[in-house]
Amino acid sequence: MYVVLGDRKMGPDAFTSTLFKWDPRTILPTCSSSLMEGTGGLEELFHAYGVRYYTAAKVAELGFTARTLVDMKEEELEHMMNSLSQIFRWDLLVGERYGIKAAVRAERRRIQDHHQLRIDSLSQEGVQQHKEAVGSTWDVRKRMRSRSKMMSDEEEEEEEEEERQREHPFIVTEPGEVARGKKNGLDYLFHLYEQCRDFLIQVQHIAKEHGQKCPTKVTNEVFRFAKKAGAHCINKPKMRHYVHCYALHCLDKDTSNQLRRQFKETGQNVGAWRQACYNPLVAIAALHHHDIDSIFNSHPCLSIWYVPTKLRQLCHAHRNNSASTSTSTSTHHHLLF
Repeated sequence: MYVVLGDRKMGPDAFTSTLFKWDPRTILPTCSSSLMEGTGGLEELFHAYGVRYYTAAKVAELGFTARTLVDMKEEELEHMMNSLSQIFRWDLLVGERYGIKAAVRAERRRIQDHHQLRIDSLSQEGVQQHKEAVGSTWDVRKRMRSRSKMMSDEEEEEEEEEERQREHPFIVTEPGEVARGKKNGLDYLFHLYEQCRDFLIQVQHIAKEHGQKCPTKVTNEVFRFAKKAGAHCINKPKMRHYVHCYALHCLDKDTSNQLRRQFKETGQNVGAWRQACYNPLVAIAALHHHDIDSIFNSHPCLSIWYVPTKLRQLCHAHRNNSASTSTSTSTHHHLLF
């Protein structure tokens, strides 16, 4: 069978080869203008998947681009190819159908891989920035620690200075004697404890007015209130240091005055007098079953103060020694009989 076209006579093989020939010169303007940045045009999309050039040109003529096809769902691609075959009467080959789908899937994977690489690079940058931020934060913390260490060293120096100052802030004086020089007498020391009681009462009134819990003992809050009130001579270390001396003054004033006169005559310092005040208190506690806490709590002037740890330990040790002595004595009498 031969077909006559003009002056030329062509066989069936020649007609078929001419129909399927890919001729770049016949590309449509719409298709050439559909080249896209990043994903490429339809020519680049279908080039390796067996889709004829004329089919790609027809798809571009219908207004489809590579980006449009990539963003379409599988059923939408199927609907587009059915429309191309049935409505526009285009002879779409079976291989071209699968080629279009394969090309779209490959382009989607390429875009996803590109995005994943971008995310990984951004993640690496974020990790690097995080490391740098952590490093800078660590430097700041190191500086803060060094600064806090310097401040703590300064505070320790101040505490040592306060300790040195409170070693002998007073001198031993007899009752009613006014101290001379820079140091104060023991009457002034006992007066500070009475002032602390007044400050505690004021703090309790303020707490009641504000509906807060009222302190029952001299705490840090009372010392802060005293400092704000201008009583800089009242501080926690000093008052806790001599509280047992004040307790002896309240419980047995005669013994306290006797000790003051004795140490005044011998010229001993206030540190030795302070140590000597423990034994009379332990003797008083022995008359009350060594319960020094109940002695403090039952006295109106001492109930607002905490019992010194050393005084409590001395009372417990004296009680244990007395118990062991009585046990050994009873055992000795039992052996005699």
